[in-house]
Amino acid sequence: MATEFKFPDVGEGITEGKIVRWHVREGDYIKADQTLVEIETEKAIVEIPSPVEGTVLKLNGKVGDTIPVGTVLVVVGEKGESAKIKESRAEKTKEISNAVPAMSQTAQPAGVLATPAIRKLAAEMGVDLSKIKGTGPGRRITEDDIRNSSKPKAPKVTFEKYGQILKIPMTSVRKAIADHMKLSKYTAPHSTLMDEIDATYLVGLRNKKKAEAEKKGIKLTYLPFIIKALIKAIKRHPYANSSLDEENEQIIVKSYYNIGIAVQTPYGLFVPVVKNADKKDIFELAKEIGTLSEKAKERKLTIDDMKGGSFTISNYGSIGVTFAVPIINYPEAAILGIGRMQDKPVVVDKKVQIRTIMPISISFDHRVIDGGEAAKFANEFAMNLQEDMTIDEEKEHE
Repeated sequence: MATEFKFPDVGEGITEGKIVRWHVREGDYIKADQTLVEIETEKAIVEIPSPVEGTVLKLNGKVGDTIPVGTVLVVVGEKGESAKIKESRAEKTKEISNAVPAMSQTAQPAGVLATPAIRKLAAEMGVDLSKIKGTGPGRRITEDDIRNSSKPKAPKVTFEKYGQILKIPMTSVRKAIADHMKLSKYTAPHSTLMDEIDATYLVGLRNKKKAEAEKKGIKLTYLPFIIKALIKAIKRHPYANSSLDEENEQIIVKSYYNIGIAVQTPYGLFVPVVKNADKKDIFELAKEIGTLSEKAKERKLTIDDMKGGSFTISNYGSIGVTFAVPIINYPEAAILGIGRMQDKPVVVDKKVQIRTIMPISISFDHRVIDGGEAAKFANEFAMNLQEDMTIDEEKEHE
């Protein structure tokens, strides 16, 4: 008996994906757990394995197609068996809707995800639900979707008349980044403070540990030391490691320290997460950061690699930027931006000295963190960078 295998729910609210590579062809004999296809979601490229053994009777979709969760991907059975895909109720509803030449103001399509109250509101406002993209859970249409759809739209600009243009379709990753940035900026009232930190001691500490790291085959950057200093500051100012639960009017303070590291790649921005960073030493952090960064650049991050973050660092200094205003990785409450370190003349004890200066920016959700608290958090972080973060580790290992 033929088995229809559908695009499974891979979690994290993902509702669709794009086929990027088939690993099998029609007629191939496959084993259970053999990779069938690679699908690009908004989070990562995932490999989908076959749940059964048998002959591939039909592949449903070609490379480049975007498919919703629940769509039949492959039909597997015995050679020569029928491979016709059963038509779902939703598809039948869609065909019936498409066959209707016109729709009255009060008639609403049955195939959309909307509650009876939303359907009634749409009818009252004369809104066609089939033309609305839902923003609620599972793309369910919300009241805001209805009301926003009736607002005047900005006039469409025609660029072609001014000269030659190139239209580039947004990838799943770029669409996800755009949606997440919009959600963050329109939900959390952002405020940003900037400062310059004397990182001369940090430079010396890193140079001191660099040779030891090389013997272990590890590339030691400044980030592990920054993470250690950051976590010490967070423990003194825990609201920096929190999220706002608006529905229940609660601030959720996290007692775990999972630090996201923003990584820029040719495919877009990814934020892999170093889990339980407070329990790892400088070398363990450096090794994990290197592994996650390489996985990001090679599009090999798993969804789990990017889940569970409690605070994020954006190291735009690595690409030569001094100051920036980072956008909070919502629903986190704050983000630390690290700028390009430079040697500068600084007055120390009434004498001019050349010191290494690190610019920082901290963006925070002003609903959760007040400006004064954010300043204290920044000062605590700066002071921690003047200390040997490896001393505490050595005490722990004694």
